[in-house]
Amino acid sequence: MNYGDYIKDKLESGETHGFEATGINKMLFPFQADIVMWALRKGRAAIFADCGLGKTPMQLDWAQKVYEHTRKPVLIFAPLAVARQTAREGDKFGIPVNICREQSDMNAGVNICNYEMIHHFTPENIGGIVLDESSILKAYDGKTRRVLTEFASNIPYRLACTATPAPNDITEICNHAEFMGIMSEKEVKATYFTQDGNTTTKWRLKGHAHESFYHWLASWCVAMRRPSDLGYEDDGFILPGLKFIMDTVDSGRPPAGELFAQEAITLNEQRAARRETISDRVSMCKDITNNGEAWIIWCGLNTESREVAAAIEGAVEITGSDTAAHKESSMNNFSAGKIRVLVTKARISGFGMNWQHCHNMIFLGMSHSYEQEYQAVRRCWRFGQEKEVSVHIVVAVSNMRVVENVKRKEAEAAVLMDRLVQHMRTDSMADISGVARNEAEYKRDVVHGETWTAHLGDCVDVTEDIDDNSIGLSVFSPPFPGMYVYSNSKRDMGNVNNHREMIEHFRYLSEPLLRKTKPGRSCAVHLTQTLRKKMYDGYTGLIDFRGETIKMMEEVGWIYYGEITIDKNPQVKAIRTRDAGLQFKSLATDSAKLHVALADYILQFRKHGDNEDPIRAGISSKYQNPDGWVTQEEWIRWARPVWYGADWAPNGDGIRETDVLNVSQARETNDERHLAPLQLGVIERCVKLWSTPGELVYSPFMGIGSEGYMAVKLGRKFIGAELKESYWKHAIRHIRKGEQDALQGTLFAGAEVAGHI
Repeated sequence: MNYGDYIKDKLESGETHGFEATGINKMLFPFQADIVMWALRKGRAAIFADCGLGKTPMQLDWAQKVYEHTRKPVLIFAPLAVARQTAREGDKFGIPVNICREQSDMNAGVNICNYEMIHHFTPENIGGIVLDESSILKAYDGKTRRVLTEFASNIPYRLACTATPAPNDITEICNHAEFMGIMSEKEVKATYFTQDGNTTTKWRLKGHAHESFYHWLASWCVAMRRPSDLGYEDDGFILPGLKFIMDTVDSGRPPAGELFAQEAITLNEQRAARRETISDRVSMCKDITNNGEAWIIWCGLNTESREVAAAIEGAVEITGSDTAAHKESSMNNFSAGKIRVLVTKARISGFGMNWQHCHNMIFLGMSHSYEQEYQAVRRCWRFGQEKEVSVHIVVAVSNMRVVENVKRKEAEAAVLMDRLVQHMRTDSMADISGVARNEAEYKRDVVHGETWTAHLGDCVDVTEDIDDNSIGLSVFSPPFPGMYVYSNSKRDMGNVNNHREMIEHFRYLSEPLLRKTKPGRSCAVHLTQTLRKKMYDGYTGLIDFRGETIKMMEEVGWIYYGEITIDKNPQVKAIRTRDAGLQFKSLATDSAKLHVALADYILQFRKHGDNEDPIRAGISSKYQNPDGWVTQEEWIRWARPVWYGADWAPNGDGIRETDVLNVSQARETNDERHLAPLQLGVIERCVKLWSTPGELVYSPFMGIGSEGYMAVKLGRKFIGAELKESYWKHAIRHIRKGEQDALQGTLFAGAEVAGHI
């Protein structure tokens, strides 16, 4: 297809429209009925509602209406043991729910299965999908999450429900937005977040994006802690009291040479204190539960679980190694009152179960996970509970820091949830009546200098406007798929789901770029290999982005002519990416995980034909343009297949990783700092070797103007294209600075010539 149709198709992919529903279940409360109608109008939505507010009947009625609208079955994925509980709720509301384990078990209407059964189903002919307790996705490996997202990608109606959306967790927000096709992870990060420090693993909201982020979030989800958060009456939804009781034991053996045990600071110290006090904590736990009432005991260590289950008569233990049948039957028997004391872990039983019949629980020690603690408490302390809930925390004195950390996270989450709920109050239903991608507005603009032109716009459009056979050199760094994000525009080549989509988009640039380049001249593409991540791919490894790019360029008609490896400092890489394959810890624990640092590459592609304008890089231009001259000594070093970093290069003239325009820009704003600017030393070598003064250098991914700055400084003409307006404005300033530096170089060159005369 032509480029216009390609972009249109890319823009429309993932969009959906809901429908107006009638006959909402009369047993729903008014707020529940309104939320169901809103979610059906959206087509794809999330319900972030606190425990006990009726997410189950809401999602069941939503599923029933989707089935009636599409006449196709709807499939609900739920945590283990929740399926039967949901089926019982369906009976109350007159909605039949079919429990199934594979595709052949599905019936017309509403179906439900466990998340673990995803591989037994295919999405064909499914009208809608529901994720019950959708925040549980964080407990699964990346492969399972990715399978769920891909499974849902062609299902028109989608709903996600959870009580703990964690608005401060960028990963969870991305999981939900990607599942519903509202925004990809790259779009979310590019639009609202910036890297937090010199790392690719930590992100924070941009200073100016706080309000817009929460408005965006509110545009596709309903968030509430109680009905009054959305203007409804709280009758019937007032929670009983919640009492936390701290039960401490001595901290175990003091360290060698100490009289008393010290506060456990490090994770290793905290784990040691937890292990050393198991017997004392189990004994205390046994005494606390000796009242004949129902109890849940939440454990974190297998030893804790095993010992406390053995110590309490009639207690039933659920462990991770148990069969699914044992886990499910034990949880259901506890629900039915057939088990008095249930011993389990929050990551196993902490999601989805309604245990209002129980108002006592114990945390036999605590982890640092606030969400696990919150979900575990909410199994009992939820709307419908009639008694005050008592939560005992049995912990070593030296491990109080862990408890304090969880309480700190709880307070932070409450503030963030308050902020989100506030936006839900102010945003009217009309504001959220349709799925809003918040697609960046596509703008075209241009600024000219004496020897340069900076275009704001899609690089494919800009390239088509350049004269044929006019580019002497193109040098650029395309977006690296899966590594960096720049904008939420679908015209952005980095805004893709995988590297194959990026290559497909890249092809639309490489074809016209070949026509615009002079015969016999070069295109220098800077890139690196990209990583497969366990979070998304289910395993770690490499994607051959370099090889895919070479293949595509050759298919278009370029000659794969040369290649330069650019050395990288592995310690810097380890700090920035937290890659376990580079960490000293892996060297000591399991060196099978180790791999060498990823290098950068300059791939040199050449257009067929003879070069009619010879580039005399090392001969006649010494005084005319001294910065553009390459000495024989330099060529000896540059002709090597590896351009070493400054810390390894002979004569100290290697590529410095910090030699980027971002250094000065970072002082001005942290919100629009370019994520991966190309080193100026790399650009300088490419421009000197493969272009001549006065001719045109082109960068279709101009960014903040690195290629333009260096090209103009070295006496070349320059054209650049940039899609992101904030980068484009920075580029203009940097290119103008290149003009000033070129003028100063000319003055110095004149003085040098005069001195020689």
